[in-house]
Amino acid sequence: MNKTIFITGVIFGVLAVSLGAFGAHGLEKLIDTESIGTFETGVRYQMYHALLLLILASVTFLNGKEKKVVFILLVMGIVLFSFSIYMLATNSLTAFNFKKIALLTPLGGTLLISAWLILGIKVLRKIN
Repeated sequence: MNKTIFITGVIFGVLAVSLGAFGAHGLEKLIDTESIGTFETGVRYQMYHALLLLILASVTFLNGKEKKVVFILLVMGIVLFSFSIYMLATNSLTAFNFKKIALLTPLGGTLLISAWLILGIKVLRKIN
């Protein structure tokens, strides 16, 4: 499981760097400044959580089941949160109106918050 978590973190990290470069250089003439900022928010949160996945793979104080729960919440949260932000930020470039699925963003954010809370609770229980 640790290898899967680590590789997933690496993949999300590589994607974050690539999408960040694309947003900064490839989209600058295609979408407005506010949309670029929105796109960068998705990249930033994706990278934060990619790094958390790398850390999660390394910790030894959580058992496999606990890690798996946090891992699934993080992956689902990253996909729903960051990727919906990418779609919303580039909405003007596509025929599909991504604003119809805008509720995916707060759902993804809720999953990310849940992952952090579960991780924090598990750590506090292990310490005490």
